[in-house]
Amino acid sequence: MVWGAIATWRMAHDGVVKALDLLERKQHSGDAVEELIKTVEDYPYYKSVGYGGLPNAEGILEMDAAFMDGDSFKIGAVAGITDVSNPISVARKLSDDKFNSFRVGEGATRYAMTEGFHRKNMLTERAHKIWEKRLKEIHENNLNPYNGHDTVGAITLDQMGSMTAGTSSSGLFMKKPGRVGDSPLSGSGFYVDSQIGGATATGLGEDLMKGCLSYEIVRLMGEGLSPQAACDKAVYEFHDKLTARYGKAGAFSLIAMNKAGEWGVATNVEFTFSVGNDKEAPQIFIANMGENHTTKIESITQEWLDAYEKRIKAPIE
Repeated sequence: MVWGAIATWRMAHDGVVKALDLLERKQHSGDAVEELIKTVEDYPYYKSVGYGGLPNAEGILEMDAAFMDGDSFKIGAVAGITDVSNPISVARKLSDDKFNSFRVGEGATRYAMTEGFHRKNMLTERAHKIWEKRLKEIHENNLNPYNGHDTVGAITLDQMGSMTAGTSSSGLFMKKPGRVGDSPLSGSGFYVDSQIGGATATGLGEDLMKGCLSYEIVRLMGEGLSPQAACDKAVYEFHDKLTARYGKAGAFSLIAMNKAGEWGVATNVEFTFSVGNDKEAPQIFIANMGENHTTKIESITQEWLDAYEKRIKAPIE
């Protein structure tokens, strides 16, 4: 039987390893995607997801997450949730509700508390120091405050043929309170159909929302395109269209997997991702925009990995 998992950024790799272990043991794709994303949410050195995520302009960590079942199209999502350990788990719980399945702000947080989810101060001392440093830099050097929008997005396929997509993000660093990006929005940040495949996005939400690229990739796969061909067509054609009409295109990267466990990615920036299936051991790759609407994909080097670990754990001065 076929199974597989793919997720955005190097930060997702440990979660992908866990997800593939569950899938190999015939666990459900929903359990696998939740475990994958929780692994990222729980790690304090990842600055754009969960515990350790960077806060908004007022120093408050607001988080977004979504969960979609590709068999039933059930969707649960939260936006601007605070003080909850694992927003992806709250989103999954909400997917069981026919009504009120997308909760925001105080309503999302209150729902999580009522349902017994673990309450936790998600703003770490390290993240608070980074916020203070950025405030000082903005004041002294008139810098653009916005930096960092690396959503963890994942797609899983289990041995029963079920597929699930999930996302989690603390959003744009220094965002205005209440700002929400593409991550919890169906069709934009994620989409999955077990009879076709799934896709998720990461990057500048304000620009990703202009294209609904996750749905478009799944639609193209449904018309017979491979995941790679679907990603290339959707991402690069929209990059060109947005540049022509809007004047510029922010950073965005998308991943996809179909019901056969085949995968693809496309990006307009340097982008890392982790993927594995029943035929390929989990591995980290790096992708860049190639020529003629193609994507250049290479294996990550140990030198790159060492530099990454050093960078994310460097002391905040």
